[in-house]
Amino acid sequence: MKKHNFNAGPCVLPREAVESAIEAIRDFDGTGIGILEISHRTPGWERIMKETADLWRELLNIPDNYKVLFLGGGASTQFFTVPANLLSKKAAYLQTGVWAKKAAKEAKYYGDVEIVASSEDKTYSYIPKGYTIPTDVDYFHITTNNTIYGTEIHEDMDCPVTLVADMSSDILSRPVDVSKYGMIYGGAQKNVGPAGVTFVIVREDLLGKVDRKLQTMVDYRTHIGDEERNRSMFNTPPVFPIFVMHETLKWVKKLGGVEAMYKINKEKAELLYNEIDRNKMFVGTAAKEDRSLMNVCFVMAEQYKDKEAAFMEFAKAAGMVGIKGHRSVGGFRASIYNACPRESVEALVKCMQEFEAQNA
Repeated sequence: MKKHNFNAGPCVLPREAVESAIEAIRDFDGTGIGILEISHRTPGWERIMKETADLWRELLNIPDNYKVLFLGGGASTQFFTVPANLLSKKAAYLQTGVWAKKAAKEAKYYGDVEIVASSEDKTYSYIPKGYTIPTDVDYFHITTNNTIYGTEIHEDMDCPVTLVADMSSDILSRPVDVSKYGMIYGGAQKNVGPAGVTFVIVREDLLGKVDRKLQTMVDYRTHIGDEERNRSMFNTPPVFPIFVMHETLKWVKKLGGVEAMYKINKEKAELLYNEIDRNKMFVGTAAKEDRSLMNVCFVMAEQYKDKEAAFMEFAKAAGMVGIKGHRSVGGFRASIYNACPRESVEALVKCMQEFEAQNA
């Protein structure tokens, strides 16, 4: 039976990227040595590092005054690395979920933090609106997509101060005007690769302004290096995850780039949300105007609450993998990231329809 992967992360990857990775484990770049065994100073690997950064620049049209870095530690490490590099006195945070809340907590070690708005009052089921961004802060931090709660900020906002965004789970799913951000970062394992590498896109003029001595590995300037061949190479980089990222970005480019990816993602999300709204057994949990294109969250309708476990078993038997909702929300969550094929979304919709026909 075909399995349909809706895991929230690590997530489904393009089959082409997986096959390339398998081949590279056997023999990387015709060297006769597998990618898990090569030196990161192998000429072929230095080429992959440059190509991966170039693909990021091409796909997101990243301006020349931004640096693209590949680091370890996940987005959670960036929660403290960002304020270490950028927070002099005060920062502002938009609290739209548990990861945004954790990011704000880490920033408090470096200065004052103002929570400009929060949707915690309704289990983060909406994106706050009508708030005022303070102008006396070093930066304003947002989390663009909230994997647990299925909400998303769909547009690049105009911000009066430096805008910093955690885009772990929606990067490359839609066009982004990078010039509106001082920094964008995220873990790869939601949309652009496996766990183990974090992408950082940072405007270089923001660095070196804080009045504190930074640990070598925490300072972004360390990873920028003195020349391009040393970028993200201060210590051994996560070679294999970066290679899979490289192959994933090639796949996005082959599909037609981010614009084409956005069209595909909107169609997949519309297909699933339309079924949730039509089907009498299910109810979406996120405010409709803030529904995520990446993480679709839903629960059983009140009168069918007793059918939740039965639907989970029904879906599992039909090949659905990873649709159990996060414990803080309950119900179900289908993560339909870039590499999730439309075929899988169609299979889930069919599964929901069949369950309704048998139980409603």
